[in-house]
Amino acid sequence: MATIFTKIIRGEIPCYKIAEDENYFAFLDISPLEKGHTLVVPKKESDYIFGMPDDELCGLMIFSKKIALAIEKAVPCKRIGIAVIGLEVLHTHIHLIPLLEVATLNFARPKKKLEPTELQEIADKIKENL
Repeated sequence: MATIFTKIIRGEIPCYKIAEDENYFAFLDISPLEKGHTLVVPKKESDYIFGMPDDELCGLMIFSKKIALAIEKAVPCKRIGIAVIGLEVLHTHIHLIPLLEVATLNFARPKKKLEPTELQEIADKIKENL
């Protein structure tokens, strides 16, 4: 059965897409820790980042870097943090999160509630910086 991220990649579930290439896909997290919180996933399902072949893992990181640099230009922050947890969705994904302080990466804190128009504006601004 396809993961929720595969369904997003296929267009079966809507998202605020940032970018994609033949192997990777980036979209806004709809329950972000901070504005601009983006998920980067491989299009090929893999349930554990360290189970990925080296070339695919390197490609995922290079693609993530491009997205992170665009987020940094689009969203006020000190830098972009990266987190890989992988317990909630069994499809490898990287969280790129604009950091204001170390506590920003605390996934136990309440998520932000953003309106669809605000999510779209953030996605557009990030895309403009790619």
